[in-house]
Amino acid sequence: MTTLPPHGDAGGTATANRTVPEGRLERLGIPPVLKWGFLAVLVFMTGNGVESNFLTPHLVEVLGSPEATVAGIITAYSLSVLVASYVSGALSDLVGPRRVMALGFAVWIVFEVLFLVGLQIDSFALTAVAYTLRGFGFPLFAFAFLVWVNITTSVERNGAAVGWFYVAFTGGLPTLGSLFAVGAIPVFGGGTGGETGAMIASIALVVAGFLIAWFGVRDPRGSRRIAPAGESTGQVLTSGLRLTFTRPKIAMGFLVRLINTAPEFGMFIVLPAVIADQRGWGQSRWLIMTVCVYATNIFVNAAFGALGDKIGWQRTVKWFGIVGSACGLLLWWYVPQLVPAGSDWGYVLSVIAGCIFGMLLAGFVPMGAIMPALAPDHKGAAMAMYTTAAGGATFLGSGVVALVYGFGGSDVAVVWAFVGLYACAFVMVSFLKVPQLHRAHGRTEPVEA
Repeated sequence: MTTLPPHGDAGGTATANRTVPEGRLERLGIPPVLKWGFLAVLVFMTGNGVESNFLTPHLVEVLGSPEATVAGIITAYSLSVLVASYVSGALSDLVGPRRVMALGFAVWIVFEVLFLVGLQIDSFALTAVAYTLRGFGFPLFAFAFLVWVNITTSVERNGAAVGWFYVAFTGGLPTLGSLFAVGAIPVFGGGTGGETGAMIASIALVVAGFLIAWFGVRDPRGSRRIAPAGESTGQVLTSGLRLTFTRPKIAMGFLVRLINTAPEFGMFIVLPAVIADQRGWGQSRWLIMTVCVYATNIFVNAAFGALGDKIGWQRTVKWFGIVGSACGLLLWWYVPQLVPAGSDWGYVLSVIAGCIFGMLLAGFVPMGAIMPALAPDHKGAAMAMYTTAAGGATFLGSGVVALVYGFGGSDVAVVWAFVGLYACAFVMVSFLKVPQLHRAHGRTEPVEA
């Protein structure tokens, strides 16, 4: 029997301390009432990630548009992801995360169908608008569930719980999504026709993910308002923005999380042509490389969350997340350039370099525990800014690529631009020390920052 600290209730307040036995899932950091939700996010994000590593060349070929124009469509999509990531947290505060997840599913399905129709009738306008609006779908679904995780998990398990969320999230996007594409594209005939078939099949995965969440997760906290009862709708919806402008640490936490995965999404634009064409390894090997890189990330997300619970969230983010990811990114870029193009052993070394980046990227996981701890009186609002930054990383990643290319920069300039952003994050995270607890020997103890 162990004594647990209070869990947050639906309004973000604490319930009384209670003595209960800790089950296996709780010891791992997974709230048992949400276990099916983690699986739902994995399946949903697998469907969402099917086209992530072939979409740019697919649109270039099907629409007959230059790569710069297609990059504009993807940037617009990324902007939708950014907006929806904020809205996911704010709406979860207002009506509860369960309803927000349902809204995200509906948006994804409607605009995915319109996007595929636009491709079939060769309509650039319909394709661009539908894909842009589809960007609202996955953040509403996935990040609303992350809010649900944060209002349910005890403080000393918070880092591990966020880690398990990212096991599910990155397990789907791009890891299993890319693996699904590797198998589905040849089944549907290969080429652009096979890619279209894979995207149509992805709809079934998204539907399955939603059904698992809707029927598998019954925790009542997900259906109730989180924000304090006295706040108006307008105050709830703008509380995250107000926090950001009035509390510098929230603003810095937002920027650190924004920088976190921006290189990941930037590399989705830069590396497909480099690995597949310039280095001569082909599309299938690029997709396999992506699966390996982010499978590595999956395996260590929960581990870095637990490590943060033990040695300090801020320390883990600073040295493993920021410094480690910067070094790993440089390895992932330079190793393929230094080995013989098209060689098998060179490809293996390049995959290993990418896996190092994927592993150390997980060092940012404790940011999901740091952000609500920076504003314990407004956890929902703080999580709205965290989810905004998580979604905004897509926009920042593609935006950096577009900006560097726009000024005549090269692929290597893009990589070093991301390293520069990591240097900025290193400075900011030094200010994000928060109190936390660690469970040891059957009791909770404070962790020094």
